[in-house]
Amino acid sequence: MFNTKLLPERPDATAPDGSDVRILLSLNGGSMAHFELAEGCVSRAVVHKTVEEVWYFLDGLGVMWRSLDGHEETVRVEAGVCLTIPVGTHFQFRSIGPGPLKAVAVTMPPWPGDGDAYEVGGIWKPTK
Repeated sequence: MFNTKLLPERPDATAPDGSDVRILLSLNGGSMAHFELAEGCVSRAVVHKTVEEVWYFLDGLGVMWRSLDGHEETVRVEAGVCLTIPVGTHFQFRSIGPGPLKAVAVTMPPWPGDGDAYEVGGIWKPTK
């Protein structure tokens, strides 16, 4: 009926973008995970086929690029910043430091597993 979970000490997986993922909890309408990208690293640019996400940054400093339907923007991200990634958005992020860039994200509907995200061209050369 109810679930409670502590943030895992170690990553559970690597996201399609290359960031470390710690899986949290899910319900019928969505799932939540913690993402971490080491200082100085650049993710791979990806796009989701069926899910949209809301990200909330917890720690670190970075930059997020998003592009959808001819609209493109690059924004600074740090603790307290919240942003959306609608279905079909191409996105890429980088961690400037000091320390890793950390965020929690809600995926709606819940993450369907491998194959939903695929790599696309981004604006930076990925390091992951």
